[in-house]
Amino acid sequence: MTQNPIRILVADDHTMLREALCDLLRGEPDFEIVAEAGTGTTAIRLAGEHRPDVLLLDLEMPESNPPETVRRLLAQDPTLRIIILSMHDGQELVQQLVSLGVRGYLNKGAGRHTLVSAIRQSMDAGPQAITLSVSLSSLQQRADEPADPSTLSTREREVLALVAEALSNRQVAGRLGVTEATIKRHLRNIFTKLEAVSRIDAVNRAVERGYIPRQGGSSEGVPSWR
Repeated sequence: MTQNPIRILVADDHTMLREALCDLLRGEPDFEIVAEAGTGTTAIRLAGEHRPDVLLLDLEMPESNPPETVRRLLAQDPTLRIIILSMHDGQELVQQLVSLGVRGYLNKGAGRHTLVSAIRQSMDAGPQAITLSVSLSSLQQRADEPADPSTLSTREREVLALVAEALSNRQVAGRLGVTEATIKRHLRNIFTKLEAVSRIDAVNRAVERGYIPRQGGSSEGVPSWR
């Protein structure tokens, strides 16, 4: 008897990337793409409608707070295997999502073999089996340096460095290859962490704390941000 195919929902807000990923997966004889989503809200709805075996979930989509999205998805269907796809692998977020029950966390730079293997392993192995394709530093933390919730992530520093160049949210999104909604979410987090009241205030505070360099990359001969 022929084995049932692995039913997959692909969620990514970049249409071309999502379609390319679906085309790649359709080349596997035991995979079936049951639906595609471009936002977190749509992913949750389609997961409820189609009950896929595996969800490939882009980390930075509109209408999506990653931890909350994962919680809602697994509350809706505890058997769903969620594999996160991301360009970033910040330690705190990786650990949080793994603790919530995702079955894989893959950097988008991972190859086809890694992705295909992760999908199959999520089905064949037990619930404790997790596929990770991230930097080692994202899973390690120096024992003498507890995590500081006010520390800016690498991506948040990248966003703020571009904001310091007086770029708009749309321009920053274009530079980083993400959506404008993602940039707005990063800025909200930055404002909260730095207790900033405006973009220039956030830049000033980040410069003072050494998160980003002063304009021009040097502290000599450069006017203060204030």
